[in-house]
Amino acid sequence: MAVRNAGGAENAVLTALDRSVKRRSVLEAIDALVDRLQRKLAAQPQAKMVWDTIPMALFDPAPPGAVRSAWVFILRAGTATGAERHPNSRQRTMSYRGAGDLQVRLGGRWRSHALAGNLDAPVGRRWVSIPENTWHQVVVGDRNWAVVSFHTAEADQLIEERPHPADPGSSLRRRYLEEASADRVERST
Repeated sequence: MAVRNAGGAENAVLTALDRSVKRRSVLEAIDALVDRLQRKLAAQPQAKMVWDTIPMALFDPAPPGAVRSAWVFILRAGTATGAERHPNSRQRTMSYRGAGDLQVRLGGRWRSHALAGNLDAPVGRRWVSIPENTWHQVVVGDRNWAVVSFHTAEADQLIEERPHPADPGSSLRRRYLEEASADRVERST
């Protein structure tokens, strides 16, 4: 089950990740990455989103929850990313700048998780935890949205599956960094 207002152990992981992100050195690195990615998105009008990884060495001590990779995504205003899932990774995502709706498919229907980028807001308003192999998609409002995601898979091992356009019962699979390793851009269709 997707967790927004998490309890127990998962809430403790999200709270610890939140503290890690709020460290001055981490905030400065993420801010610089967000600014660079915003410029990159502006220069690529066909892109739905751009992303890059965050060096894990930046997090000392290492993040909790078996985190193996960290990412920053800039999602274009007015974009819906389409469904995807990660069969080999739990995803924990924080709204960093801006706001959006990270939708998770549970029990055959999409459930909205409206997230805000106010770093002073409660963890439950900024974070969502998505178990392995769970369909999710992002719907962005009228401004670009910056998110920070933590995965339990290594960056070069993270698998993305998307529904096959010709056969909704099957999916297309790739490693996340394979397709756009040079640009790290997902284009609109």
